[in-house]
Amino acid sequence: MNSSLMLRRFFCFNASSSSSSATTTACASKKKPLVFLGSPQVSATVLDALFNASSSPTSHFEVAAIVTQPSRRDRGRKVLPSPVAQFALERGFSSDLIFTPERAGEDAFLTSLRALQPELCIIAAYGNILPSKFLNIPPLGTVNIHPSLLPLYRGAAPVQRALQDGAKETGVSLAFTVRALDAGPVIACERMEVDDQIKVKVMII
Repeated sequence: MNSSLMLRRFFCFNASSSSSSATTTACASKKKPLVFLGSPQVSATVLDALFNASSSPTSHFEVAAIVTQPSRRDRGRKVLPSPVAQFALERGFSSDLIFTPERAGEDAFLTSLRALQPELCIIAAYGNILPSKFLNIPPLGTVNIHPSLLPLYRGAAPVQRALQDGAKETGVSLAFTVRALDAGPVIACERMEVDDQIKVKVMII
């Protein structure tokens, strides 16, 4: 199950469980604002899937803003945006809607986020701790795409740790984000057998 399919099911579940038929019909005509949080190149892959899914006429959501790590200097002292920010700009996404707070709890950033009224926030390797005052903003919550079969391998480097342990199976989980690390309820997961080809790819990366 890919990330866009997971999200479509998530939206349909929440619409059917918390809305009347009249409200659901109204919501179908207006896409729900979604905020994406991610930073490295692997996160750009998820963002690409969200962009493509949101462009569908039947999509329930649109990417209203992106939150990523601030620009950093490379070894040549050149200031570079995060891979996610660079990808979004190349796709024509407005730079005004790309937020780069040093900390996700900054008051100015949270004020801007509330103004967008996001229904849902999606995380894929953002790299910043989210405080409760952030998590309380989107009414549908904040969900995280985590590369392990939660509750196994919470935290950093789950793929590498699974391979080090000789795991025969791993996968990707979509789970609600709570204050405890990768401890929220799991919404969906996709399992994958670990074979020699996967091990070689990870070693190369």
